[in-house]
Amino acid sequence: MSILSLSLSPFPNPSLSHLSSHAPFRIQSLHPSSSMTLLKPLHHHLRRRLSISAAAAVRQDTNLWTTAPLVTVSPAAESLFHVTIDVSDYPDLATSHTKAGQYLQLRLPDVEKPSFLAIASPPSLAAAKGVFEFLVKSISGSTAELLCGLQKGDVVELSQVMGKGFDLDQISPAEEYQTVVIFATGSGISPIRSLIEAGFGADKRSDVQLYYGARNLKRMAYQDRFENWASSGVKVVPVLSQPDDAWTGEDGYVQAAFARAKNIFNPQSTGAVLCGQKQMAEEVTSLLVADGVSNEKILKNF
Repeated sequence: MSILSLSLSPFPNPSLSHLSSHAPFRIQSLHPSSSMTLLKPLHHHLRRRLSISAAAAVRQDTNLWTTAPLVTVSPAAESLFHVTIDVSDYPDLATSHTKAGQYLQLRLPDVEKPSFLAIASPPSLAAAKGVFEFLVKSISGSTAELLCGLQKGDVVELSQVMGKGFDLDQISPAEEYQTVVIFATGSGISPIRSLIEAGFGADKRSDVQLYYGARNLKRMAYQDRFENWASSGVKVVPVLSQPDDAWTGEDGYVQAAFARAKNIFNPQSTGAVLCGQKQMAEEVTSLLVADGVSNEKILKNF
């Protein structure tokens, strides 16, 4: 006696073949022993594929998305935009922003891929006014580019606030960590703005410097805030990698500008905060560690 086995025909999209309930098949007559030999691995394979699919579905459903309207989208610098989103109808979301350096995912209707955006405003702004502010770099072909082309009243979807932010406990109390050096490049200044405006005892420290790198002044956001940051105790050191001939400040990359300055006198009382390009973060970390600064005192938001 022979046993009938089912043989699935190839699918146009192999990654979706195990999900279809309308797959064509052909009937083939096999000897019982060979049939069982084929069915066992097939059964195991299908069970494994379905388990993986179920697990993926659970992962995809972990984000809770909130629909919120845009308040403003305006230029901040060349290729950078200020984006403000109204979350006043969602107090739980607004108050979940508790530390500088936290971020969330943003997606647009009918656009599958979300963007990860660091929150630029301090946590107190969301609690008081019910808004999140972002500094968004418009990259061709990305969700961020589409976002920067929207207008007031257009809606976006936000995930819950993510990340632990900058662990300021590592460089507290201020009296014991008198020197803090901060490094940011490009749109990496976004969570640094949140840090400075949220306050981290800069006015109680003797030496707080922000090395902020950009290609040129046209690409440097938040220049209108530098004076207020300085009055709060943060000395801003702009560093331009491609300045014009009139520029008399620091040039090159922030890590090179910092290496030239070499003004860490007591590494045991020094902390650092980094956000920006990977190469910058790695090179600055190496410089600080070589100077005796503990890795635990070098704060990142990722």
